[in-house]
Amino acid sequence: MGLLDKLNNPFFQEVGDIARFTGRFFREVIKPKQEWEEFINQCYWIGYKTFSLVGITAFIMGLVLTIQTRPTLLEFGAEALIPSMVSVALVREIAPVITALICAGKIGSGIGAELGSMRVTEQIDAMEVSGTNPFKYLVVTRVLASTVMVPILSSLAIAISIYGGYLGVNLKGDVSWSLYWHQAYNALIYGDFIPSMVKTIFFGFAIGIVGTYKGYNSQKGTEGVGRSATTAVIVASLLVFILDLVAVQVADVLGLT
Repeated sequence: MGLLDKLNNPFFQEVGDIARFTGRFFREVIKPKQEWEEFINQCYWIGYKTFSLVGITAFIMGLVLTIQTRPTLLEFGAEALIPSMVSVALVREIAPVITALICAGKIGSGIGAELGSMRVTEQIDAMEVSGTNPFKYLVVTRVLASTVMVPILSSLAIAISIYGGYLGVNLKGDVSWSLYWHQAYNALIYGDFIPSMVKTIFFGFAIGIVGTYKGYNSQKGTEGVGRSATTAVIVASLLVFILDLVAVQVADVLGLT
């Protein structure tokens, strides 16, 4: 197989299409007349409507993590390290990644299905004919909203999960509120928070780009809408793991771990 045949592979073609789609996003986002009303509306749907799911998951995550690690630490007489271990694990890795995966499933599929339906029913074509810029109205606002709201949801998930850890510690123990939070936060440094927050920005951007790309370029027919929603979740989830791996390596090189 020659080089041209390899480059004609559907995988590389789609990577190129997503790259061009992302480039168009950056060109459109700097143009004047931003759709602020639609942006705020998308922040509401992406952030507020997803918070309950993220909050419940984060609480259970902190509770279960504490309960599962307690027996192992007891064997080594290190029960006092539970608050520190739980807070570091949640802040550095677990809470941001789980939050991003939840958003990839809910937000990515929702955007893909919504824009796919609009493409199939020719609403996007109608917007182009009427002189409206559908890319700026539909794509830019959703990508920006997901880029802004995923880090906020991740921050809230960290706080809720640490509180769940507090309840988990007290299921079979008696640790005061002030002692738990003192131990949990004393174990954290800025090097834990900064990479965690920065990578969630990229998580949100990737989820928004993939969801809008799949929906905006959906094939005709109801089958295409379903495929757009499904592939948006799969690709966004995969990108979350890839970006997380890159973020860990960069943080290690910079000495933030």
